[in-house]
Amino acid sequence: MARTTVAEQLREQSDSLTRAERQLCDVILQNYPVTGLGTITTLAEAAEVSTPTVARLVQKLGFKGFSDFQQSLRRELDETISSPLTKREKWVDDAPDEHILNRFTKAVIDNIGQSLGEVDPAIFDEACDLISDPERRVFVVGGRITRTLADYFFLHLQVIREQVTHVASNSNAWPHYLLDVAPGDVIVIFDIRRYENSTLRLAEMAREREAKLVLFTDQWSSPVARIADLTFRNRISAPSAWDSNVTGMLLAEIMIAQVQERDWEKTRSRMEALEEMFDRTRFFRKF
Repeated sequence: MARTTVAEQLREQSDSLTRAERQLCDVILQNYPVTGLGTITTLAEAAEVSTPTVARLVQKLGFKGFSDFQQSLRRELDETISSPLTKREKWVDDAPDEHILNRFTKAVIDNIGQSLGEVDPAIFDEACDLISDPERRVFVVGGRITRTLADYFFLHLQVIREQVTHVASNSNAWPHYLLDVAPGDVIVIFDIRRYENSTLRLAEMAREREAKLVLFTDQWSSPVARIADLTFRNRISAPSAWDSNVTGMLLAEIMIAQVQERDWEKTRSRMEALEEMFDRTRFFRKF
């Protein structure tokens, strides 16, 4: 099973922390994991707490001391910036003797179990409410790899409801789409590690236009998470040079299934109209 990140531990324990510890926790997560990589004094000053407060929080997370805490953060940082080549080299060194079919499947099942176990049903329902609201336009955007997830999500959502736009992932095109973003509109963003600078800029500019941001990211969290209204963190590690998007796809499909039920009568009318067009154009083969 994949290792729990420090950020996940902080969120899990937030209810049991003191006011000062929660204040410190917020500062660590604001620019995670970089904020935690300075000295203990620097971190305490940034959070306006004492150094003993930092030491207590670190121990509550299960670390022997501040250096142990930072070592874990550095490992995470190394993982988030890893290229496909370096990820494969690590995988080859650590690869067990089992067949790749078993190893990869086990990794994906572990990813699914942990990711869905961490999804708050109330947050999920809130995202579905936003995306199904006919008064809000929905814009969907992905990156170099995640644009395939964005395209899949958009294609289904376009059938379900009106006013859905697939934002081109290249940064010289998406400013044109932002012209149409109004307060309350929804931007669905897919962004996993090696997070793209252009995606963050798009999110920041959409936030300035008072849009609602729904983010699909990984366990380390895209920088977009700092300004997103709702964030879904999916585990993506797999025995491959490439990250696995299975969990992100699964959560996207579950959300599509829920959104389609919010106004099924209208969705059914749109689907019937689309099927009639397919029949007239003979798009699909008939037997």
